[in-house]
Amino acid sequence: MLAFVLRRLWQALLVMTTVALVSFVLFQYVGDPVVYLLGQDATPEQVRQMRADLGLDQPFFVQFGHFLFNAAQGEFGISLRQGTSVSQLIAERFPATLELALVAALMALLLGIPMGVFAALRRGSFMSQLFMTVSLLGVSLPTFLIGILLILVFAVLLGWFPSFGRGEVVQWGSWSTSLLTLKGWHHITLPAVTLAIFQLTLIMRLVRAEMLEVLRTDYIKFARARGLTNRSVHFGHALKNTLVPVMTITGLQLGGLIAFAIITETVFQWPGMGLLFIQAVTFADIPVMAAYLCVIALIFVVINLVVDLLYFVVDPRLRINTGGAH
Repeated sequence: MLAFVLRRLWQALLVMTTVALVSFVLFQYVGDPVVYLLGQDATPEQVRQMRADLGLDQPFFVQFGHFLFNAAQGEFGISLRQGTSVSQLIAERFPATLELALVAALMALLLGIPMGVFAALRRGSFMSQLFMTVSLLGVSLPTFLIGILLILVFAVLLGWFPSFGRGEVVQWGSWSTSLLTLKGWHHITLPAVTLAIFQLTLIMRLVRAEMLEVLRTDYIKFARARGLTNRSVHFGHALKNTLVPVMTITGLQLGGLIAFAIITETVFQWPGMGLLFIQAVTFADIPVMAAYLCVIALIFVVINLVVDLLYFVVDPRLRINTGGAH
């Protein structure tokens, strides 16, 4: 177990170093921060002094070492567009993105798993066929189009939900949340549904495929031969083994929800990290772009590590193989 964890931590360190290198290259080859800070009318002496103050006159690897040291402390410099600390901007926007991703993930799980089980157990029924047809639409339609359609129907035509913003926000210590207010839930519904639809259809189709595969295995046939009820076979044996790969995919998809909420946040003007990143790209705000890449990579690495550990705990075959290898 310890060797497994250490190996995963080493891989995570390599991934984070590679992402940090890519982020650092943004500083080197995508625009000049000195020009953004001083403007086009700066004198050569001012430019040289600013480059010396920022450490940009030092060798590449020295600058990269400073960047790694600062990034490990959560410091990415000053936003070129807003003139404030990048770490402060990320801290202000991260709660909104995390809450949106968590609500979308819960929607996808709470609806996707039962729908997938139903579609597997009632393959020929009308509802099962309807679920599969809707899942094709959910996979095929782009996220921005789903968001626009939801805004058109539920915000413009029906007026049931607001089309932008986060709603009423409550400070809970240093964390800002909209999930403790009714208006907050009112505002998060449409963007969460938009973000959850693709994940819901993916989980539903995965559960259905895994469930059908498990139901054909010998131990399920043996369980039926022992006289167990359908309920016990389906939910006590088949579903339990179906959820092992689903758990892996769901964990990785949570990182994807956080990373790829950019489109949803842009459509609904949700004040999260995705909208901040889009604004940073528009204005070539390199420190914010670099910080976003590092934060998203860290989220993926942490989630992947947690999923690997959970998979290691749930599946005893991994423990046996690891023990045999040593």
